[in-house]
Amino acid sequence: MCSVFFLTLNLLFHMDVKDNNNHFYAVVSNLLRLRPMSVATQHVLQVRDKIKLSDIERRIFDRLLASLRHFNLQTQVRVAGGWVRDKLLAKDCYDIDIALDNMMGTEFAHKVKEYLVSIGEGKDVRGDGKIKSNPDRSKHLETATMRWFDMQIDFVNLRSEEYIENSRIPSKQSFGTPEEDACRRDLTINSLFYNIHTDSVEDYTKRGISDLKSGRIVTPLPPKATFLDDPLRVLRAIRFGVRFEFTLDEDLKVAAACGDVKDALAAKVSKERIGKEVDLMISGNQAVKAMTHICDLTLFWNVFSLPPVFKPAISDGCERLCVAYLDTAWNLIHLLKESTFKDKERRFLLFAALFLPLKNTTYQVKKAKMVPVVNYIIVDSLKQKGEDAKMVLDLHRASHKFLSLIPCLASNEDLQPDDVDWMRGLIDDVSIASRVRVLTGFLLREIKDLWRVALLVSILLHPIGINDTEDESSQLHKRRDLFNTVESSIIKLGLDNVWEVKPLISGEDIMNVLQLKEGPLVKEWKEKSMAWQLANPFRTTEECIDWLRETNSKRVKLE
Repeated sequence: MCSVFFLTLNLLFHMDVKDNNNHFYAVVSNLLRLRPMSVATQHVLQVRDKIKLSDIERRIFDRLLASLRHFNLQTQVRVAGGWVRDKLLAKDCYDIDIALDNMMGTEFAHKVKEYLVSIGEGKDVRGDGKIKSNPDRSKHLETATMRWFDMQIDFVNLRSEEYIENSRIPSKQSFGTPEEDACRRDLTINSLFYNIHTDSVEDYTKRGISDLKSGRIVTPLPPKATFLDDPLRVLRAIRFGVRFEFTLDEDLKVAAACGDVKDALAAKVSKERIGKEVDLMISGNQAVKAMTHICDLTLFWNVFSLPPVFKPAISDGCERLCVAYLDTAWNLIHLLKESTFKDKERRFLLFAALFLPLKNTTYQVKKAKMVPVVNYIIVDSLKQKGEDAKMVLDLHRASHKFLSLIPCLASNEDLQPDDVDWMRGLIDDVSIASRVRVLTGFLLREIKDLWRVALLVSILLHPIGINDTEDESSQLHKRRDLFNTVESSIIKLGLDNVWEVKPLISGEDIMNVLQLKEGPLVKEWKEKSMAWQLANPFRTTEECIDWLRETNSKRVKLE
């Protein structure tokens, strides 16, 4: 199966993917449905029976209890949500959400600050600010926040909530019991409380601890009702599931894939919040598994929504092809040296790989203007920065250029002008032996320090010879080896920081030497001069000017 898959995929790499109605594309899509995505083996997590506090945590909780006594407050103080979950899993957590049973968070935070000042510890607290309600950041209620001993402390009251049909913003909020607050949360593993009065964990859903121990992602209430109230919880369930390598509950998956929930996801959740969840998944420890869940739950085109009027339609199975590219990129990253990609580069690489099948797909706006669909998905569907979309598109373009250079960089073959369909004029006056260095230099000056990312994207597209005895692991190692070979060739050519090399002559120099006015011809000579400089890396400014005069003289004579 693996050999058939990679043979078919290699053929697809050299087809124009924008032809979404191509029969062969559909065949590949069917193959991709059969191919299991790479997912990590589920780990058995050790769950503590009791929370062990650090010295700082104990000091913070002691001061909270002392504040209650100082002001004679009859308030129950609990820690809610993620901190409780992480402490039971013996993980560090530096965000503490304080839940109060009969008091607003801002009021209690001011009391705590006042008490700390009275005992001479006010300097340990930075800010007691108020965060207004912000549903796009999952904050439905006004919250007080402070930094205390390098811990982020948020204060909010326990609440019960009611939702209206077309909004994930609660229409009615009131003080709630711990049971009501726990049941309104997204997942049982996030619904646990730590009561600082009794030093005990409280599980009001009656299954939060057991789900944590068994590694299950479950909603406190029936999943469809939970998701219709706030459809963002579907993506949060996926993100927490892959983060901890937990299993999604079967009823949860059925609810997440149903039409009503998908419609609600489009109607009630802002694109900014969807984009934030996707970014957290891509930046997390199981990006492929997260995108696989999104595919399996038929949510891919709800999350990565296409332009409202888009023709031709995306072919069936395209989302699986997107995840297949992401899968291969992910595995290659982990086969390469750990230092090969920084976090920022890794993020761009994974987005570029995920949207690689759409790299040639455009849609029409303003009558004649054609815009890449990838740009729409990143900017409009995910509300990411325009710079992010530009970088992904630049990586797609650079990977296409790298494809024509890989054979020569990998085997030291001479490059012929017909081997490339870009910048042909730049190598007309360059010796055959220098052509690869010149074109590679221009490409790296264009993509700069993301050239390794662009190279790996092109490695995903490059055909790799296969035979019937090779498995998927062998194919991945071949791609890894090809990446390392090309990278070494670029470094040996002295091009790994070529974008920092200053031109020997400027546009002003060219105008003075050739008696030209500023215009397209000056730009052409600037590019030719840089090509000469890349072909002759140890020559001087004077020699470049001599070459410029001589070449221009020959050109004038030919005219």
